[in-house]
Amino acid sequence: MSVTAVPPAIITPYADSQAHLLAGLAVLDVRVQWAIARARANGLQPDDDFRGLYVSDDHADTLLGQGIGGHVWANGNGYGHQPLDTDFAAVLDQARQEWNARTQASEAAGVPLRLAHLAHTFDLSPAETDVLLIALAPEIDPRYERLYAYLQDDVTRKRPSIDLALNLLTTSFHEKLQQRRMLADNGRLLAHRLLFCFTDGLNIAATRLAHFLRVAPSVVEFLLDGDTLDPQLTSAAALVQLPPAHPPQRVSPDLLHHLQHVACRSSLPTRPPLYLFTGPPGTGKQEAAHHLAHDDGQPLFTLDLSALAQADLAADEGLRLALRDGRLYQAALYLTGWEGLLDDDGRFPPTLFCLLLAYPHTVVLAGEQEWQADGERERPFFRVTFPRPDYPRRRDLWQRHLPDGPSPDAVAAHFRFTPGQIAAAAATARDLARWRGEPLNEADLFAAARAHSNQRLAALAVKIRPRYTWDDIVLPPDTLAQLREMVNTVRQRPTVYGAWGFDRKLALGKGLNALFAGESGTGKTMAADVMAGALGLDLYKIDLSALVSKYIGETEKNMDRIFTEAATSNAILFFDEADAIFGKRSEVKDSHDRYANIEISYLLQRMEAYDGVVILATNLRANLDEAFTRRLHFAVEFPFPQPADRERIWRVNVPPQTPLAADADFHLLAERFELAGGSIRNIILAAAFLAAEDDESVHLRHFLHAARREYQKMGRLIEEGLFEI
Repeated sequence: MSVTAVPPAIITPYADSQAHLLAGLAVLDVRVQWAIARARANGLQPDDDFRGLYVSDDHADTLLGQGIGGHVWANGNGYGHQPLDTDFAAVLDQARQEWNARTQASEAAGVPLRLAHLAHTFDLSPAETDVLLIALAPEIDPRYERLYAYLQDDVTRKRPSIDLALNLLTTSFHEKLQQRRMLADNGRLLAHRLLFCFTDGLNIAATRLAHFLRVAPSVVEFLLDGDTLDPQLTSAAALVQLPPAHPPQRVSPDLLHHLQHVACRSSLPTRPPLYLFTGPPGTGKQEAAHHLAHDDGQPLFTLDLSALAQADLAADEGLRLALRDGRLYQAALYLTGWEGLLDDDGRFPPTLFCLLLAYPHTVVLAGEQEWQADGERERPFFRVTFPRPDYPRRRDLWQRHLPDGPSPDAVAAHFRFTPGQIAAAAATARDLARWRGEPLNEADLFAAARAHSNQRLAALAVKIRPRYTWDDIVLPPDTLAQLREMVNTVRQRPTVYGAWGFDRKLALGKGLNALFAGESGTGKTMAADVMAGALGLDLYKIDLSALVSKYIGETEKNMDRIFTEAATSNAILFFDEADAIFGKRSEVKDSHDRYANIEISYLLQRMEAYDGVVILATNLRANLDEAFTRRLHFAVEFPFPQPADRERIWRVNVPPQTPLAADADFHLLAERFELAGGSIRNIILAAAFLAAEDDESVHLRHFLHAARREYQKMGRLIEEGLFEI
């Protein structure tokens, strides 16, 4: 293989990035040719069929004679070996000068060169760029695998080892020792994950020099004009290059304008701001980051660190890969799931935080957890809260998504949705109307809103779908009036708290807390059902057996989960048998009393801070702590029904389709049996089954027999005269 000197030429720019890359590999070819020439001239036997498979006596003697750092070809022409015919050093120097000159001409002409961009972005030295090319060559042309195997005297060593890379770059052992530092783990090539070191499975104890070098797959694709992220990030990352929507769909225009103004005012030449965006999902955090990136002429690189676990990739390693790819594409970085990186004290690992601070573009940490960066920083750090929209904005968002739909006033008032939830619920409402083939109506809006409320509360409580109306419940007029006043209070909250300014006067207690007190079966659960139906909200009945724990602190944790999930579920919380958990505080006699009182005090505060509807139901009002009653907006007594009310209960609980015999006397039943509504419903249902078994209408005897069984179940004294016709 002969090499001739490169003649001087007119300096012209490269046509494109790939032409520049191939020219760099042509410079590498000179290095490889020089190495092969030295190897042949200094004793390598290319015609030996068993070369690389054994060590001969002559070879051992040669190794002993080379001394420390010696090599048959690596370190120039020393040790008395044969001289070379070609001055490869001069040829290499001329080739590299031409490559550098044309690189500069291309950059001056505005030709985008990805290899030059990579070297500049990661501040690589010329030697580090050469190492990158050495490791990259087999990815582009398989012939380099055979050439590297030849130079490494082993047909199985097709990838360049650290030793081979250093030997190709240096001509003395001292220089080799100096250059070795750039391939340390904290060197730029490995620390930025541009290169990876690896060994084969049979040589896990290999020395550092025997480790092989491989270019990261996404770096290979980038240098070949591809736009793909690291394969290990595929399930958790995305590169958003399209411009954001105008006007913004989720983030408040005022907040976005302020962010853009601060970013413009605070950005430094090399260190734009680091942001912490906090707020519920769907409040426009990513959209705001997208606009900031677009303002800087950059794509947005999104990464969910919590999703990396599915790819069996540690979050800190995923962050390093993301920072590398983000630099390659000059992207603003948007990180979610970053909370998993915090230690037990809520601090970011210093090494990773330094990497974020060193990132040259905008960084946004997004989530729901508050956090404050410690220590001095080289760039501004801004905490930005993305709140849930108020009622006027929620109404405007509904109208924007459903311009031809019904008035969204009611659904906007009852469901404290984020902009993202409103967009999804509006789409579902349209689907519901299309399925029926009818125009969109308010019922579609409420059904869609309930479907998109947080469903995780169902794992903590029993969801009751409202099925009763005002016509189904029988209560005294004043009790019914109180229930209607409660419904009106919920409906008018946007007016009172918003338009009339009471929101600014009250820090807590803006929800609705009510007490339903009365004997079992008097209609407390049914009343909550009716209210939920009238408001178009779901009703969740809290399972106290799963809530209360004998372990200290566990009840508070369970309650916190309930209220946290309920805040996004837009539901009514119904605590039945509430005195079991909201009972009176007692005199402190031991540690258990003290913790029990702390538990009750915590629940008082949590209930007061909740903005939704909470209903406490109890059979014995006197058992409740007085502090709870002070925090109640309504206290509704459910009296035991009188005969006239009981007769109405008998009548309204029999479906119109039920066949009744002429002797079914509800007036008689109401006068004879002093029962609450729950027991009356049980009797009616049992009588219906008895009549169905007899294949006839429901007669008075069926009701009487069912009443007898209800008395037996309740443990009441059986007076035979009550159950005779």
